[in-house]
Amino acid sequence: MKFSNTLIPTLRDIPANAEIASHILLLRGGFIRQLGSGLYTWLPLGVRVLQKIERIVREEINKTDAHEVLMPFVQPGELWKESDRWEVMGPDLLRMQDRHENDYCLSPTHEEVITDLFRKNVKSYRQLPCTLYQIATKFRDEIRPRFGVLRSREFIMKDGYSFHIDEKSLHATYLAMHDAYSSILSRLALDFRSVEAHGGVIGDDENREFHVLADTGEDAIAYSKVSSYASNLEKAEAVATGDVATASETLTKVSTPNIRTINGLVECLDVPIERTVKTLIVQGRDSPIGLVLRGDHELHEIKAARLPNVLSPLTFTKESEVRHHVGCNVGSIGPVQLQIPYYVDRSVAVLSDFVCGANEDDFHLTGVNWNRDESLQSAAIQDLRKVVEGDPAPDGSGPLSIQRGIEVGHIFKLGTKYSHTMNATVLDERGESVNVLMGCYGLGVTRLAAAVIEQKHDEIGPLWPLEIAPAQVHLVALNVPRSSEVVNAANHVYEQLTTQGIEVLYDDRNERPGVKFADADLIGIPYRITIGERGLKENTVEYQHQRELKVDVSLDQVVPTLLQDLG
Repeated sequence: MKFSNTLIPTLRDIPANAEIASHILLLRGGFIRQLGSGLYTWLPLGVRVLQKIERIVREEINKTDAHEVLMPFVQPGELWKESDRWEVMGPDLLRMQDRHENDYCLSPTHEEVITDLFRKNVKSYRQLPCTLYQIATKFRDEIRPRFGVLRSREFIMKDGYSFHIDEKSLHATYLAMHDAYSSILSRLALDFRSVEAHGGVIGDDENREFHVLADTGEDAIAYSKVSSYASNLEKAEAVATGDVATASETLTKVSTPNIRTINGLVECLDVPIERTVKTLIVQGRDSPIGLVLRGDHELHEIKAARLPNVLSPLTFTKESEVRHHVGCNVGSIGPVQLQIPYYVDRSVAVLSDFVCGANEDDFHLTGVNWNRDESLQSAAIQDLRKVVEGDPAPDGSGPLSIQRGIEVGHIFKLGTKYSHTMNATVLDERGESVNVLMGCYGLGVTRLAAAVIEQKHDEIGPLWPLEIAPAQVHLVALNVPRSSEVVNAANHVYEQLTTQGIEVLYDDRNERPGVKFADADLIGIPYRITIGERGLKENTVEYQHQRELKVDVSLDQVVPTLLQDLG
């Protein structure tokens, strides 16, 4: 591959509106160009990266005995209505009609299509398990596309689906896909975590996300450094911090005029924030419901929305309605003698001598203890809060660390979510018709390309892992117009490399050395061979791996040296 006849439009300056490393470097290195909001064209170097990622994905997924298919990008709306997701997907689903006014959509995922394919072609349990996958374009109408190809509207994804007669078979495939995804990310030399997660609109049975650790990640994950425990912050279990202490204070009502916040309470009474308790009021099915947390903790709204009798989506009760049910303003609410149902967070349940609202305007209670006040004895204890750095890991392995992560993959056990609504059945061994169990397995191909750069770059450019770099070696010929010796030597090395099956980007352009070096840095190919007049006088060339120091190698040994390093 010669630079002179390949479209590689590198950029000297940082493009406007490019905020993160992958977006900046994919644009500057000539890998992508933007067509519209959330829409990108992948140029020759970028396509080579994507193709190599796809090759790795295929190799690892094929080991699980999954088989590749290719399904339509445009899907009939009737299938989405049948699964009850036509409206659930909301504006993320780009809808359209054909000339006959039939509803269609651009594919954001393929659960409906694959279930329809299955139910029309598989009839017996003897044909199971069946696992199918594709690598194809998807479209989700993101409200605010950002971060380049990390959150674009159109993207390439590997999505797979499995069908089973029983849970044992489904679990075996689920584990196999987990191992396959781990192998893919390991081959990409990525630091990643497999984490517990919520299923969202795809499915809410057992599922795990795969996150590449990066400061620019949109998700926060909590994990133990000494065990395999890891969870999306939305799912992470918060265990109680601290031990149950012995009550030592007398219950006392104190005046706290105009104090309506935890910070104000801490300052007014000069108490540690860890000994304060706040009560939030949310809408319930029959009445408002109280949620009691430690003053320094933050409510986890997803956890709260899943509590019995709490309305979902979670809605905070208006202050006028709070006063009607509780008898005071929101800044003075507490669990003692609270006249509405309430849940208590685990970390509050171990507190003694704490401070909370007295359910009377401008008053709080000090010296409150769970084991002394009868109205507190039947409190329902739940996990209500977000975990924080240093919290104990649920598996007891030690403190949790919290880091940002880029979600690149997600595996689900769907159960009968789709097979039931779409009547996908087989005859079991007794000859009875049963709904099959399903699994779903997604992995973002274009997102992986960006995630690699987020983890592997420096201030100069990307540092592509060898397996997915656009080429293995960047051959740079200096001062081409004035030196036939350089041209002849570079052509000879190029021929040797290509004969050996080595992928080469040969910079044969009539450009200044500084331009060629800058472009080589922006492209980030792992190995570089530079041929110039000065070196040829000594029969040597410059040889470099990534950002290591350049070394001089004899012209006749540079190809053997590279072959040895490539293994």
